[in-house]
Amino acid sequence: MAALTIATGTGNWFSALALGVTLLKCLLIPTYHSTDFEVHRNWLAITHSLPISQWYYEATSEWTLDYPPFFAWFEYILSHVAKYFDQEMLNVHNLNYSSSRTLLFQRFSVIFMDVLFVYAVRECCKCIDGKKVGKELTEKPKFILSVLLLWNFGLLIVDHIHFQYNGFLFGLMLLSIARLFQKRHMEGAFLFAVLLHFKHIYLYVAPAYGVYLLRSYCFTANKPDGSIRWKSFSFVRVISLGLVVFLVSALSLGPFLALNQLPQVFSRLFPFKRGLCHAYWAPNFWALYNALDKVLSVIGLNDKWFGSAVPTHSPSLSDSLGNPHLHTDCHIGPRGFLRCLTLCALSSFMFGWHVHEKAILLAILPMSLLSVGKAGDASIFLILTTTGHYSLFPLLFTAPELPIKILLMLLFTIYSISSLKTLFRKEKPLFNWMETFYLLGLGPLEVCCEFVFPFTSWKVKYPFIPLLLTSVYCAVGITYAWFKLYVSVLIDSAIGKTKKQ
Repeated sequence: MAALTIATGTGNWFSALALGVTLLKCLLIPTYHSTDFEVHRNWLAITHSLPISQWYYEATSEWTLDYPPFFAWFEYILSHVAKYFDQEMLNVHNLNYSSSRTLLFQRFSVIFMDVLFVYAVRECCKCIDGKKVGKELTEKPKFILSVLLLWNFGLLIVDHIHFQYNGFLFGLMLLSIARLFQKRHMEGAFLFAVLLHFKHIYLYVAPAYGVYLLRSYCFTANKPDGSIRWKSFSFVRVISLGLVVFLVSALSLGPFLALNQLPQVFSRLFPFKRGLCHAYWAPNFWALYNALDKVLSVIGLNDKWFGSAVPTHSPSLSDSLGNPHLHTDCHIGPRGFLRCLTLCALSSFMFGWHVHEKAILLAILPMSLLSVGKAGDASIFLILTTTGHYSLFPLLFTAPELPIKILLMLLFTIYSISSLKTLFRKEKPLFNWMETFYLLGLGPLEVCCEFVFPFTSWKVKYPFIPLLLTSVYCAVGITYAWFKLYVSVLIDSAIGKTKKQ
């Protein structure tokens, strides 16, 4: 608090928030790390010790390179710094190598790359209007948004305990969003194109970018009622956007095209041979479907009532379900685009193929920007964030991390709810009784999974039960948030059309 007081007086409160969370990340260095730590160490070794022609063929480790080329080059650059820490980490045959110097290098590389995320958050804060400006610093929308993004619980545990490099990737996404808000469309398109070639999961939100750029940049004028003036279509702008995408893609995929390796690269990026659901079911529609399917099979009603009602799963079916109709909300402006982007991300999470639980962050972070603008969006954000963050708990299953994850989530959740309630205190309550009851139910669920179940006889025979309960319970909340967001987008779009008419 002392640091915050000083920052308030000098106007550097944002720097104080960024510094504070950086120090917390440093404190988390000794904590548990997942197999993703070995994944990225192996990628350092592959890109450093092998020619580019072997990057997407190397299979000494089970953790093969399966990210787009820009991320491979990122690992290549990191490897040339890593060799000054511990040369042995760059040996492809040193499987599961984890020296103290390797640990420090990889942890600090994640922290250092978060500089881009911090910059992107600052740029996003500049795009927030100041209609609801409180007297106190902590009541200002920009301050609340900064905390919600910089101190996001999910991003903290996934990157700085579990171990991944999501921070700078989300930084690229948030920066591209900020540029679109600032009407710097070409920069926004360029940043998003670069992002896609770092991690292809962001294809989930590509439809929102495509529709918005076509509507707001390629059409240069509207009719008085707000509809498109078709004659204002600019071929020059379409070609310029296409050129940006083409050049970025050529830079990324060109070397592999020259080596005639594109089919191999794509087979690594899109491994559709994997099953519909991950080992730990992501809390989405398929978790609910699988749970209901199992219950009905136990009582003998599966084939009669449910099994024939749903077609055989396929990636194409999942993709079509996960790609929502964008309607025309994107024409309302940058905020409409942001709502569509969030809806795309959440819909893809709900119905996507082999979705990981960590993908919920792709919806939570952009929803943070919406949460400080309208009470309705704040309500959806709090339900989505609280439920989505709790669904990440199984990632940290070791005893030393139990108090850490509980404390950090409690602090973030309490702050999120209290700050947004204060921001919208003149409007209706953010939760109804049903939503409050559901969110409070996460407490007993945690007690049951972490403190009761381990002492029961079921632990040996049914070790998956805590994961099952967590996945299904959280899937209910996330599905509810998705439905509320979808309805909200449809209503706002209809209201916008009515006003213009």
